[in-house]
Amino acid sequence: MKYDFSARAHTLLSSQLLSIRTQTRRGSMISLAEELPAEELFPLSLLAETASTVISADAGALQYGDPEGYGPLREWLIGDWLKAKGVAVAEGGVLLTTGSQQAIDLLSRVYIDPGDCVLVENPTSPGMLQALRMQGAVIIPVQGDRDGLLPDHLRSQILQHRPKMLYAAPSFTNPSGVLWSLTRRKEILELCIAHDVLIVEDDSYGDLHFERYNEHPLGKYPSLYALENVSDGGHVLYIGSFSKTVAPALRTGWAAGSRELISVMAAAKQMADWQSSSLNQRLLHHLLDVSAFDLREHIKLLNREYHTRFKLMIELLKRPAWKQSSYELPVGGMFLWVSLPDGMDVNALLRCALGKGVAFLPGPLCSVNGGGQYIRLNFTHPGRDELLLGMNLMSEAVTEFTARS
Repeated sequence: MKYDFSARAHTLLSSQLLSIRTQTRRGSMISLAEELPAEELFPLSLLAETASTVISADAGALQYGDPEGYGPLREWLIGDWLKAKGVAVAEGGVLLTTGSQQAIDLLSRVYIDPGDCVLVENPTSPGMLQALRMQGAVIIPVQGDRDGLLPDHLRSQILQHRPKMLYAAPSFTNPSGVLWSLTRRKEILELCIAHDVLIVEDDSYGDLHFERYNEHPLGKYPSLYALENVSDGGHVLYIGSFSKTVAPALRTGWAAGSRELISVMAAAKQMADWQSSSLNQRLLHHLLDVSAFDLREHIKLLNREYHTRFKLMIELLKRPAWKQSSYELPVGGMFLWVSLPDGMDVNALLRCALGKGVAFLPGPLCSVNGGGQYIRLNFTHPGRDELLLGMNLMSEAVTEFTARS
């Protein structure tokens, strides 16, 4: 049978991102391409104890649950984690999702019609671009610098395109690692409020920072949600995930915002999968609120180790192969965003690198228009030895490819 897929489905079938992920699943491949945390830092023993306790204590852990998510975990999230970030959430203003990607997908389904204009940082998350394209959105890039989005350019894009939404990650943007200044955060928020534009603020990477290990950079870099300080009916949907700080396989993310917005997203979630895993959410709640696990201390451990790996990658980029490349040093996140010499074909370089057993993410996948001479390198997933080998292979690929050109 010849299957007649929808026009939108073809954006998935032809996805280079999907192809890269498939190839990096090969056991011998070193992946610097994906947004993965370090497996050796997962709290395995505590998770094993927690799983045994939760399953043996209550068979309800294996039953269907609320579409909005496990109640005690939502209460912990609102009363402990988000409150500590200066985020006040109204009752009914939190939805637990299957990772932050589902939060983006659900919002796109209920808020974006084909032809609607959506503003995004450029470069931005490739997953976000996929979700918006599947909804038929018209994606409009907004320029930025090391302090965040440029207010003048945002204003001109708003006036020209009348967008419904802005997607942004002010704390360590994927892929560039930009940390917006407080001044820029206030300016962007004020513009969106004045023009009634919904902001989707992705804080999936906000806890992964190198400046200070002993405190969250809350006072200096508050979220846009906290700056607006409106728990219901506001202009910011605040999303995040425990995938980068605890374990991705627990598949638990969240969206916090207006009760009206959350309720419509919850209705869409019931159609999509009824609920995210109740068992996973109970495991996570027990781990965070009952067991001896201290998430804040665990994040400090992650930040120390990721900072070490980051510095190792920077040292390896000082080799001759990279002398014509450039990059800005982020102070957090999971990626290094590297600019290659003019004229270098990043997709051809990827084929060369894959042949050597190492993968990276081509920058065009993070761009609205698909251009650019950038590559994204992940430094959090490979162990130190694997990172050393992977960057050696990358250097070989760059050298060989440059020699051919």
